[in-house]
Amino acid sequence: MNLKNRFFKLKRDLNRWSLLLLLVLGIVSIPILTIGFKLFGGPGESWNHIVDYVLFDYLKNSFLLALFCSIIVILFGVTTAWLVSRFEFPFRKQLEWLLILPLSVPAYIMAYAYAGVFGYSGIFSKFMGFIGIGDFRIEIMNIYGLSLILSISLFPYVYVSSRTFFLAQATNLLEASRMLGISEFKSFFKLIFPLARPAIIAGLVLVLMEVLNDYGAASYYGVSTFTTGIFRSWFSLGEPETAIYLSAILLLIVFGLILFEKWQRRHLKFTSAKTSKQNYNSRIKPRKVNQMWFSIICFIPVFLGFILPVIQLFIWLKQTFSTVWTAEFISITLESFGIAFLTASVTVFVALLLLFFTKWNKIRLLKISSKLGVLGYAIPGIIIAIGVLIPSLYLDKWLIEKNITSKLILNATLIALVYAYVVRFLAVAYQPLESSSLKIDRSLSDSSKVLGQGNFKTFFKIEFPLIRVGLLSAFILVFIDILKELPLTLIMKPYDVNTLAVKAFEYASDEMVSSAALPSLLIILTALIPAIFLNKLLLKNASNS
Repeated sequence: MNLKNRFFKLKRDLNRWSLLLLLVLGIVSIPILTIGFKLFGGPGESWNHIVDYVLFDYLKNSFLLALFCSIIVILFGVTTAWLVSRFEFPFRKQLEWLLILPLSVPAYIMAYAYAGVFGYSGIFSKFMGFIGIGDFRIEIMNIYGLSLILSISLFPYVYVSSRTFFLAQATNLLEASRMLGISEFKSFFKLIFPLARPAIIAGLVLVLMEVLNDYGAASYYGVSTFTTGIFRSWFSLGEPETAIYLSAILLLIVFGLILFEKWQRRHLKFTSAKTSKQNYNSRIKPRKVNQMWFSIICFIPVFLGFILPVIQLFIWLKQTFSTVWTAEFISITLESFGIAFLTASVTVFVALLLLFFTKWNKIRLLKISSKLGVLGYAIPGIIIAIGVLIPSLYLDKWLIEKNITSKLILNATLIALVYAYVVRFLAVAYQPLESSSLKIDRSLSDSSKVLGQGNFKTFFKIEFPLIRVGLLSAFILVFIDILKELPLTLIMKPYDVNTLAVKAFEYASDEMVSSAALPSLLIILTALIPAIFLNKLLLKNASNS
């Protein structure tokens, strides 16, 4: 097709939805475009010092964290997913959803709790004293301890993705391998594990992106990573240019992970021959001693990732509740939930616009590029915060110079914070909405349009009622993620606004870690909702397979 024909085709297909889609994409792309443009301005004065003395530490520590966490989360996540999917043993049904619960404990809260568990008067020290080894201690506040903390907090990503794969597979291949005399152990490593590799790596990439995004746990444990370096450059050195250069390196690493995940499954295709429901994914009942060991193996990550830190937080809560539960704290709680509710509503609305503007737009290139709008979740929150602060400050300065306003109306305000949250968590809202919309028979909306109804009327009368479950799912997931978010909130929140996550971090930073128990437990209890919801969704998908 020549250039002239392409132009006429583009002109023919261009409609108002195409322009609105471009507008939405442009708005949510501002932070990343800002980081890209600011790179041309050069780094700050301390950049050479950072390159000579600390950049290697940032790279080394980030790499070691990624390596250690990869090993531990694969060990915990894949092993437990295989056991609960393949074998029958005591408490299996309870453990299969309990294994998701560590995801409700943010890594920075886990870090505070474990610092208490292994502290001088913590649970571990008391236990050692009880068994007569009073002087034995474990130093947890280092890179190895941080790796463990991040792993037991994040391994459910690998557990969920692996379990989804295991539940979706028929037993044909396993039965065939058994008929050939191959043991269950050998079948797993020779057959199932290689087939599950795309699912495992998909979960692992999510874990590594969260590891690179972490600030609260790394900062509290004194481990220098890219995220702590960006904070130090911005706040301690006062050099946003240097912070931007570090952000760009971190962004390249994150995109490298995404590309690797796409590349490693580029030629992989799977089919799953379905069998009868009685035979489908039938579980093996091993010997009694093995059943006991399987129960213990699956209980260990639940104990380490949820029960133990929550016990420590409740111990602290008993000690500090009367001093922490004040009118000011109640106000912070209401602010935190209010911001999460407002932002979740806005994010779901923007996700709806992106989804349906893409659907109503007729230009194929724009349909493909619309996926760029949901890349925010793959980008560390600190990078998005920097990408929002810089243009909002420039815009405020321009408004003041033009005498349109006499004060900042965007920078360090609730508007900027909500916008940053929307960019960060748009993908979280978009995915369940897209899944729900794909289940709608296209003939329904086509019939409505044939009868003379426009896109808006068709949406409200036909499509909206059918995606209500997706809307609720999207709202809940975004609400919880906003409630837990720390790095972005620390940078973007207005001076007169506080959240539960920031309050917990402030207590820990001020050496009042026991006072962080109440805000931490409120976050965990709220975050339990999507964890339970996720398990029900997995079981529903498995039963429908």
